[in-house]
Amino acid sequence: MAKFNLNINGTQREVDVDPSTPLLWVLRDHLNLVGAKYGCGIAQCGSCMVHLGDTATYSCMLPVSSVGNQKVTTIEGLSENGDHPVQQAWLEVDVPQCGYCQSGQIMAAAALLKQNPNPSDAEIEMAMNGNLCRCGTYVRIKEAIKKAAANS
Repeated sequence: MAKFNLNINGTQREVDVDPSTPLLWVLRDHLNLVGAKYGCGIAQCGSCMVHLGDTATYSCMLPVSSVGNQKVTTIEGLSENGDHPVQQAWLEVDVPQCGYCQSGQIMAAAALLKQNPNPSDAEIEMAMNGNLCRCGTYVRIKEAIKKAAANS
């Protein structure tokens, strides 16, 4: 076990865990931040997506020891009131069906728009390629990203 001081959603949090513990489990089991979901455990589905700095990152495979001083943002910290442009567009377009993948989808979309405020269809598809939606809401996801880009 080791102590880690993590910057989670703008707040310093201390955890005492095995250094190899994936960030996902630190967030969910130790900090009660359950927005990032366990989907596959092999960084292939995107349900566990968080921001490490400004980069969308799979938290299921990232050992907590690799986080260091980097800022971690979860879906809970993306905005205080669900008013991030991506979250608003998600609601306006009525993207979710079952909703399981949506926090990861939103985090990937928010990271994309932070890096590229006006992405093309191809850039959206490339950025969102690592996020699977079992319900197949990909058309609405792309529409919501475009709407968020236009409203930002």
